[in-house]
Amino acid sequence: MTGATAVAATLAALGADTVFGIPGTHNLALYDALARQGTRLVTPRHEQGAGYAADGYARISGRPGVVLTTTGPGILNAAAAAGQAYSDSIPLLLISPGVPTTHPRRSTGYLHETKNQSAAMDAVCAWSHRVTTVAEIPSALAAAFAFFAEGRARPVHIEIPADLLDAEGDYTLPGRGGLPEAARALAGAGRVGIVLGGGAREAGAAALRLADLVDALVVTTINGTGILPPTHPRNLGPALFLKATQAWLKSCDVVVAVGTELAPSDLWTDFTYEGTLIRIDVDPAQTTTATIPITARAESALPVLATLVANAVEADHAPHTGPDLPAIVGDAGGDSNEVSGNASLAEVTRRIAEERAALAAPWRGELDAIAQALPARAVVAADNSMFCYYGALATLRHRFLFPTGFGTLGYALPAAIGAKVADPDLPVLVLAGDGALQFSVQELATAVELGLNLPVVVAVNGGYGEIRAEMTARPMTPVAVDLHGPDFVQLARAFGARGVGHPADLTDEIGRAFAADRPTVIVVQEHS
Repeated sequence: MTGATAVAATLAALGADTVFGIPGTHNLALYDALARQGTRLVTPRHEQGAGYAADGYARISGRPGVVLTTTGPGILNAAAAAGQAYSDSIPLLLISPGVPTTHPRRSTGYLHETKNQSAAMDAVCAWSHRVTTVAEIPSALAAAFAFFAEGRARPVHIEIPADLLDAEGDYTLPGRGGLPEAARALAGAGRVGIVLGGGAREAGAAALRLADLVDALVVTTINGTGILPPTHPRNLGPALFLKATQAWLKSCDVVVAVGTELAPSDLWTDFTYEGTLIRIDVDPAQTTTATIPITARAESALPVLATLVANAVEADHAPHTGPDLPAIVGDAGGDSNEVSGNASLAEVTRRIAEERAALAAPWRGELDAIAQALPARAVVAADNSMFCYYGALATLRHRFLFPTGFGTLGYALPAAIGAKVADPDLPVLVLAGDGALQFSVQELATAVELGLNLPVVVAVNGGYGEIRAEMTARPMTPVAVDLHGPDFVQLARAFGARGVGHPADLTDEIGRAFAADRPTVIVVQEHS
């Protein structure tokens, strides 16, 4: 399927059956695809007129007006209409080709070449977006329609590089569905997996009820940790990035993803699921890849979905109320990457636990000690350090404050300070590597000034361990990653905090830190 076909099919799926515009050299593939789709094509005599006509169409029909121009002068001719639509809060979608994806930044004399066409339209629209792949086209158009529906309507511009219009590529059209359809799919499924992201934070009880009804395991993203009770046998914790977890999800007939982007920063790899995907999200643009999309807040949708599923399965069998799953699992043996549809839930759980344990093995003693020291309602503020994402995230089940996505360093200590300011009685633990902590170690002064009882556990490996490992894997000789670090114990004391080096009993020392009247920096054993 081509990019032009993706545009035509997506507009039809979103209910847009009329387009105003003028054909030109670079948009002929779009006109061909729209005509084949059966879209009504209205041709004013100037692109500004096309914009005003689409504006009038939107005001009377109550639906977004769609404008299609060619590159450069075509879309710029429609800019005045976009400005008027912005002023009057009219949902106007302007679509234009742009220079090809391979076009250099410098001017080459390409026909209708514009220095930065998308930036020009961004100045008069709510926003302008240039897609870069055929697969991105449906989600970009769906995001525009979601924007029109969610608040004050204003014009949006989507630029599609000219070479993508004839390029072939895979894409997924926005799905259609709702809670009843999702309930029917779940009631008839053999194996179900549930993924909870940060957007499901207020829906933990409903998620567990649904999991019991369909006999499912629940995995969380990093931002979704702490939604479920840490020791609940259905809770796999923040294990979405594990190969065994992804193998289990691929074996599921239906996966329910709630309040999550299913982002690469959560998955750590390219993950493709080919079964029935139910997505519940407050952002309609996030559900465009779903088989059954549900646009709603998790705390509103999940209780209703659970009730509908209960009604659907009541006539067939009693709900599963006592999961026979091991809360503490051992070595399952076999290949953790191979999870067949016949594997029991206990076997799946064991294989995920085995991979998790292998990942966290270098810090096993420290992590066990930390887990014993943490109260049930504790929050862990973690940095982008190996000790955190290979160790703590793979082991602990408490709520995490963690910089996913953007992947910054120096996050943990300041974030923990903010959490304590918000709730002074909340137990908050800081975890960081020595490289990450040095980005914001000066904030110890703030924590001391506020009298915050923060345990700050720092794992020292002499620099940027993850980058060092990536250099070795290239392969290349590690360079600029071995850092001279301070004496963190003495540095902590210089700031007025407590400092402890390599305690014999880490659990006990963290307990003392929670009871102290100031932050405590605790240095743990170095690991390579």
